[in-house]
Amino acid sequence: MTLESDVSDLWQRYDDDDVDAETATADDHDTLDAFLDALEAGEIRAAEKRGSAEGTSAGSQPSAGNGEWQANEWVKQGILLNFGLRATEARSYGGVDYHDVLPLRETGDLGERGTRNTPDGTTIRRGAYLGSDCIMMSPSFVNVGAYVGDGTLVDSCDTVGSCAQIGENVKLGANTLIGGVLEPVEDAPVIVEDGVSLGAGCRVTSGFVVGENTVVGENTLLSPRIPVYDLVEEEVVYGHLPPERRAFTRMVESSIGDHDLFAGGAYKPAVVAMDIEADTRDATKREEALRE
Repeated sequence: MTLESDVSDLWQRYDDDDVDAETATADDHDTLDAFLDALEAGEIRAAEKRGSAEGTSAGSQPSAGNGEWQANEWVKQGILLNFGLRATEARSYGGVDYHDVLPLRETGDLGERGTRNTPDGTTIRRGAYLGSDCIMMSPSFVNVGAYVGDGTLVDSCDTVGSCAQIGENVKLGANTLIGGVLEPVEDAPVIVEDGVSLGAGCRVTSGFVVGENTVVGENTLLSPRIPVYDLVEEEVVYGHLPPERRAFTRMVESSIGDHDLFAGGAYKPAVVAMDIEADTRDATKREEALRE
């Protein structure tokens, strides 16, 4: 038996109403704990990039480069089982009392990998992975099932949602929200690929994919419902931002502007994507002194 088969079997029993939080056995909880340990070690992930982007299937998102991001349904099922088969308990962490089905993540392994989190407000939930040489500033929050790659900065007031996949050497500017997609289980979560820099106040939601080495301006909203005007390829795309772009928000005319209620015209947000100039790259490059 493998961890995947154990989780899948447990999910089937849960889906058939054969087990719940009151009837779950010690063996069931051992499976749930082993599953969370594997998430925290980076051995399993809620989504992975696979194959070619051609023939994109349901529940997957095109990658900025080659391949597509696909959800690992059994991993997301395992996360849901940790809520469905556990009771809410009174807990304490760092002198703070709270109630939840899961404890917070132990952080003793982070220092061994050169990853640091500042005190008074960095919260990492059980089942989240942080790679080597990460920096997590307070206050910030990384939710269950999230994956944060090596060398990534999670700045103050940032939230990394459940199952979000953050690549290596990413900069999340202060007050950035990375949404989570935990359900439905077949949907791919938010993806931020390697080398991305998100300006302060950005929002990335609903399974959007941010292409590698892209620089996104402050307060930009990236969502599948908002068009991306890619001036490099001269096309309009939805749900992903191509790689190697400089992106920012602009307002464009809306068709609803023809309505009598909007005599002066109506506008909607859009994202404009352009080539990255050398000075933009210089302005967002890593400072290695922060990671020595």
